[in-house]
Amino acid sequence: MYEQEKIKPYSDEGDKSEQVEQMFDSIAPNYDKLNHLMSFDIDKRWRRKSIMQLEPYHPQHILDIATGTGDFAILTAQLLHPERLTASDISEGMMEIGRKKVKENGLQDIISFSKEDCMNLSFPDNTYDAVTAAFGIRNFADLDQGLREMCRVLKSGGHVSIVELTHPTRFPMKQLFKIYSRTVLPLWGKLVSKDMSAYSYLSATIAAFPQGETMSEALQRAGFTSATFKRMTFGVCTMYFATKP
Repeated sequence: MYEQEKIKPYSDEGDKSEQVEQMFDSIAPNYDKLNHLMSFDIDKRWRRKSIMQLEPYHPQHILDIATGTGDFAILTAQLLHPERLTASDISEGMMEIGRKKVKENGLQDIISFSKEDCMNLSFPDNTYDAVTAAFGIRNFADLDQGLREMCRVLKSGGHVSIVELTHPTRFPMKQLFKIYSRTVLPLWGKLVSKDMSAYSYLSATIAAFPQGETMSEALQRAGFTSATFKRMTFGVCTMYFATKP
């Protein structure tokens, strides 16, 4: 078991997936504002780079895992122009906001939403050309199982592109980020969303989440090949890319 799988938003007791769903339903109205505020808008650049890893392969059927309020799905549709994009999430509250944004961007004929637990996706094997995930897989109750499901629904020769927050490993960013994630991030979360537990939880999962080589090895165990990673912004964020054989 990975360390982040033991961390739960509200209580050590009970099911993690249920608590994560409750947490994201709670913070959904302020999630976008806080995301951009706490990353100083750099998250938009991270998202774009992660999507462009797929551009040479022209995927037409894409699944976006842990889509949240749909920002990553919308940007993917705008940059890659797929025929169909399924945006999935465990939180109905987050997706409801996402549906409104999709309609505002005129993408309702391309992007559809599906309430899913990533531990047991409802989609058939070999359905998608690409699977994406932005800042969501560290909330998986079982990372290995979630990655296996992502691999299962991907077609042979398809690709997975993941971008996730990570903990810098080098001085001075390691020390600075530790201070920021343990003090500033939870405080902003409390002030804006009124749910300090949620942002304390999110900070804790960043520190505990497997990164770099360890995450690449997890992708390979799940059935992917050619798993690579690239750290960005001094290691605050990491992109992963892998292929299903």
